[in-house]
Amino acid sequence: MTRILAKHRVAALLGVALLVVPMAASGLLATGAAQAAAPQSFGSALAGGSFATIVSADKPAVVTITTVLKAENASSDGISPFGEDSPFDQQFRDFFGERQMPMPQQRPSGKAEALGSGFVLTSDGYIVTNNHVIDKASTIKVTLDDGTELPARLIGTDPKSDLAVLKIDSDKPLSTIGWGDSDKLRAGDPILAIGNPFGIGTTVTAGIVSARGRDLHSGPYDDFIQIDAPINHGNSGGPLVGIDGKVVGINTAIYSPNGGSVGVGFAIPSDQAQRVVAKLMKDGSIEHGFIGVQIQPVTADVAEAIGLAKPAGALVARVDDGTPAAKAGIRSGDVITALGGKAVASPRDLSRMVADLSPGEKQDLKVWRDGSDKDLSITIGANDDGSGQVLADAGGGKSGSAAQHVPTIGIQLGDITADMRQSLGLPKGEAGAVVEDVNPDKPAADAGLEPGDVILSVNQKTVTSASEAKAAVAEAGKEGRKAVLLLVQRQDEQSFVTVPFAAG
Repeated sequence: MTRILAKHRVAALLGVALLVVPMAASGLLATGAAQAAAPQSFGSALAGGSFATIVSADKPAVVTITTVLKAENASSDGISPFGEDSPFDQQFRDFFGERQMPMPQQRPSGKAEALGSGFVLTSDGYIVTNNHVIDKASTIKVTLDDGTELPARLIGTDPKSDLAVLKIDSDKPLSTIGWGDSDKLRAGDPILAIGNPFGIGTTVTAGIVSARGRDLHSGPYDDFIQIDAPINHGNSGGPLVGIDGKVVGINTAIYSPNGGSVGVGFAIPSDQAQRVVAKLMKDGSIEHGFIGVQIQPVTADVAEAIGLAKPAGALVARVDDGTPAAKAGIRSGDVITALGGKAVASPRDLSRMVADLSPGEKQDLKVWRDGSDKDLSITIGANDDGSGQVLADAGGGKSGSAAQHVPTIGIQLGDITADMRQSLGLPKGEAGAVVEDVNPDKPAADAGLEPGDVILSVNQKTVTSASEAKAAVAEAGKEGRKAVLLLVQRQDEQSFVTVPFAAG
């Protein structure tokens, strides 16, 4: 049930996130005020109840981005503006289907025009926006705040972080906005969102930081700033500005049940975006790090089961063969607690840290294994999205093996026989204990164990038979553990499950 609820929550957030991507523009382009000198202090502006000083300085650097989509991507049947290879795309299709949202307007030529926002980072014309604003565009046009229209060329994109860099050429220096420090943002801090919603012209909305660290499950960079400043169609790629007038985020997504702003918006933090943008400006592309593990959170129950002082780190559920993690000696059941000398607080923390590294970098790694810390060294690989997973068919049922009863958690275990291996579609050489029955009134049932699951390890120790699994569970009970940590394979996935001991 937990997984089902989580899936629908993610789909809702990511699906409706598409409501701020560039929508159809009917020729309405932003025009704005004349350039203003950069402000020196904004404290007095806020004290006076006005953001006008900030706006007059920053608005000239905000641009409207109009794209013409390639003909094969402009079908009136509906497309995902994030692009088919984007991590947002499948959630869009699963949640909305193909026809549940307005698409970019159709041109007589069969092409479609879409609109978004961006901001000028350097006076010679480098512009930052979202990748989904310009994804699959055949032409890109930038309209400055004074109405000047200029063709833009694409310098580089990073779909994983949904960022892109454009370049325009102007006969005069352009107004710019500099990067701010998003790490200093706190819930309750005032912010401004600037962009071109619905193509009506450059618009400013005010609000506060509603929350930090929002995870939309769209990729390794998920660490969104949640804001209540209204943002709508066309705001994508526009700057989120702090009270110092600098960019603390890039407006990217909204949650909405009705297609309009309901005060739940999301922005990419500037500290994250700045690193990616710098690499795109330098190289035109970016390679994210990869180590090749499947990870999950360390809960309080997991920490207690393996003797870890606190629930922190990333629990390794699986290590893919031939990956940097496998070569470094990382094992299933390890808890990665530090990378490159920096503490790992959660799986998301580790994902971002690895993604920020470049392929070929060597890093120290600390893991918790068998009740103590162990130091390893790892060479970061390139993220090619390969998994190397072992596939297995769903199956279940009892075999003719003699079952071993484990009364303290409520499961009945059997050895993997030849018939069992064939029934479950297990690979040759797979060892462990098969769950043959689950008592519905015992903790194993509450933990989600099912007949047909294969237990591969107990409290980080590999088991190859039902008797070994039973002995390992019994040993955990003797040690006074409140729960036992099981590595379970179900079909083609492995995950750790914490099962508390039954009372009495």
